[in-house]
Amino acid sequence: MVAVLIQRLDADLPLPRYAKGGDAGADLVTRVDLTLAPGERALAPTGIAIALPDGYAAFVHPRSGLAIKHGVSMVNTPGTVDAGFRGELQIILINHDQHEAITFKRGDRIAQLVIQKVEHAEFVEVSQLPGSGRGAGGFGSTGRA
Repeated sequence: MVAVLIQRLDADLPLPRYAKGGDAGADLVTRVDLTLAPGERALAPTGIAIALPDGYAAFVHPRSGLAIKHGVSMVNTPGTVDAGFRGELQIILINHDQHEAITFKRGDRIAQLVIQKVEHAEFVEVSQLPGSGRGAGGFGSTGRA
């Protein structure tokens, strides 16, 4: 368990919370009402700011229920919150549905916040990388299904 300092920027909204025991993501809500037309994207403020300890980052993920039921996702998924960021968490939502708009009311759950330990890498330049079983095979290199 890691302690994450949190500041409510809107006293009437709930703090992030895990819906069920064992959940990886804590629910984030929108601070404002907003409607997304088909194909439209918008910035949704959450009403909170956090301070993560060094060595941690937060990752904002879309909610799977919104994705399957309404085609709603995030433009930059997952969104990365660095340990040094102290501003309001805001979510870039997009409506992928081709026909229906979706409306969110203040306090609706819009995303999930996952806190993870992260490592800093030492980047070591070499003239050639060691071999591997996969090699340079990329997109589709393992075949279909």
